[in-house]
Amino acid sequence: MSKKIVPIKYTSRSFETIKNDLVEHAKRYYPDSYKDFNEASFGSLMIDTVAYVGDILSFYLDYQANESFLDTASEFENVLKIAKQMGYKHNLGSTSTGIATFYVSVPANSSGLGPNLAYAPILKKGSTFSTKNKVKFILNEDVRFDLSTNEVRPLTIGDNGLPSTYGIKATGLVISGIIKAETVTVGQFERFLRVPLTQQNIVEILSIFDTEGNQYFEVDYLSQNIVYRSITNKDPTTSNLAKEILKPFMVPRRFVVDNSLTTTFLQFGASSDVIIPDDKSMITEPARVVLDIHGKDYISSDSFDPNRLLNSDKMGVAPSNTILTITYRYNPPGTSINFAVDSLANVETADFSFINEQNLVPSILTQVRTSLEVTNEMPIRGEVDTFDSKELKIRIKNSFSTQNRAVTTEDYKALCYSMPTKFGSIKRVGIFRDDDSLKRNLNLFVLCEDENGYLTSANQIVKTNLKTWISRNKMINDTIDILDGRVVNYGIEFVVVGSSERQKYDILTDCVTQLKKDFSRLPEFGETFFLSSVLTSLKKVDSVVDVVGVKIVPKVGGTYSDLNFDIDRYTSSDKRYINVPVNVVMELKFPNVDIKGTVL
Repeated sequence: MSKKIVPIKYTSRSFETIKNDLVEHAKRYYPDSYKDFNEASFGSLMIDTVAYVGDILSFYLDYQANESFLDTASEFENVLKIAKQMGYKHNLGSTSTGIATFYVSVPANSSGLGPNLAYAPILKKGSTFSTKNKVKFILNEDVRFDLSTNEVRPLTIGDNGLPSTYGIKATGLVISGIIKAETVTVGQFERFLRVPLTQQNIVEILSIFDTEGNQYFEVDYLSQNIVYRSITNKDPTTSNLAKEILKPFMVPRRFVVDNSLTTTFLQFGASSDVIIPDDKSMITEPARVVLDIHGKDYISSDSFDPNRLLNSDKMGVAPSNTILTITYRYNPPGTSINFAVDSLANVETADFSFINEQNLVPSILTQVRTSLEVTNEMPIRGEVDTFDSKELKIRIKNSFSTQNRAVTTEDYKALCYSMPTKFGSIKRVGIFRDDDSLKRNLNLFVLCEDENGYLTSANQIVKTNLKTWISRNKMINDTIDILDGRVVNYGIEFVVVGSSERQKYDILTDCVTQLKKDFSRLPEFGETFFLSSVLTSLKKVDSVVDVVGVKIVPKVGGTYSDLNFDIDRYTSSDKRYINVPVNVVMELKFPNVDIKGTVL
């Protein structure tokens, strides 16, 4: 009689289950050749080894499967890779922007009743400045001190009782960062050339030129062959309203920027400098038309479309046998670039120009140049802390559903969060329909981070950039008002009954630690605050027998928000939750001092 074949179970995945299956298998099929199942035997060692290998393989199999899907991936870098597959471009670098105030001393005119504007300079774009702790900023526009709108005040009085010098105040936009040029030698032609850059925390690529003088342009996707460039408007009848003209520009040489956690890569296309079309039928040949007419009694449209010459499946020209000069802007890693008022203090490099400089006195020009001072009368904002993988997953899903247009409120949120960091970064966004408005406007509430990582209002530059950014994809009939969100700082006070087996101080420390962990996440605009979540958090502590009471107290003034928020008014009648207004975010600002408790 033949031996009955028992199916092998392949569902065992842990060490113990695999070992048990191997022992059963040995007992069933090898009862005569193997009988020693003692834990100290050599055979048991072999079984343990195989079970161990199976357990490790099962672990890595589960790990690989989990890391392949967005919902189950846990490694931040793997989430970034999935984000790229779904078309989400995550910005790892940040840029802070703000308005800087500049002062220069200019000699008085011949009458002494005003400044001599011939000596009023133009501070050129690209001049650099630094804060008190040496973080550098770059001037992003020319600052003219000869404009009539500038504030002018007398500085010194001469012997004749009239002012001898005047101080002129002007403002300009500054952005954080250091400009650096890096050269990369490229050898033989390589399809989809990928070039790593040495510097970390690169914010933007300013320009790329090769030794032949060819320029490479950054695009969102390699299949994009048109960018828009601005040229100076030289028409005197229209230049007062539009100084620049926006025109489309064909870019056969192009690249995309790909960021990992530590390195920035430049990805080029797959065409060489000598382009040989694979499809020669793109251009209509007379012979083809004659053959078509001869073989059948009708012909298809063979009209020549010049746009077909621009079509290419090679996704741009990649450099070869040349040296690339790559100029980029970066922020020093590990340095905060958000700053409070009066943080900007030092002039690093100042590039001045004067109208009719050849007719001016050189010694006076030197005095004007050396008199330059800088400060910031408004906070400089734009950087936000890197968020965790859980929040990144939410942003990826929202961004994927937008498909480069904004229809729903979630689409608008995803659009705001995806704004390039060189224009500023938004920490929290809330968008709600204004039912009281005549046109039912959308109110977009935004908040940024200050120099210490706490919530604060966005400055005007960030809001202007955000308005321009979302206007590209918003619905034509949507009217959006960008408003400052409000911050409510609060504290938690609690009373618990502790176990008699532990010291009260240790119990209190465990409670505070648990609350700090559970309330570290920053809520969204209008997110309801549940008091029961505090109770749940305290009950997680093993040494807590019972929770007697919990109270949420407002923190106002000083280092806290100046918003007087009546918590009792917005608390539900059953004391279970706080109904937070739609324009408010509740922030536990200083958990080390704002969480207080008593152990009975």
